[in-house]
Amino acid sequence: MPGIGLQSAQRIIAEVGIVMEQFPSADHFASWCGIVPACNESAGKKKNSRIRKGNKFIKETIVECARAAIRNKNSYYYAKYCKIAARRGGKRALIAVAHSMLLAIYHILKKKQHFVDLGNDYFNTLNAERILKRNLRSLHDLEYEVELSPLSPA
Repeated sequence: MPGIGLQSAQRIIAEVGIVMEQFPSADHFASWCGIVPACNESAGKKKNSRIRKGNKFIKETIVECARAAIRNKNSYYYAKYCKIAARRGGKRALIAVAHSMLLAIYHILKKKQHFVDLGNDYFNTLNAERILKRNLRSLHDLEYEVELSPLSPA
């Protein structure tokens, strides 16, 4: 998994263990660690909030791992960071990446599977049709007319 080295993995295993049956779901695991998105909204107005209290050793380790993971430009975590940081800011995006890493760790330990990185173009290929329509609409708003044709293999 990008961002997690031997020492970080040892710290995480030392705090959590390898048996995930004590946590009913991945969300419970993330909540126990204290890395969950906060929802502090009243009357449609969003208020500032902090992350929850949780296991401080896991929290600092996973945030450190998230910082390392976003340095790898060819990883899913970098793409996720860039997508969220553009709208919400770098610190919130870092916590979102740490949350995603915790969910992946939970499933790796629970199902005993290897980590599969989705790649940095995951979000582009996920909604390719929607991205195409949005870009065509933007060009149409700028008063350009575009005709689409598939690329020929080179």
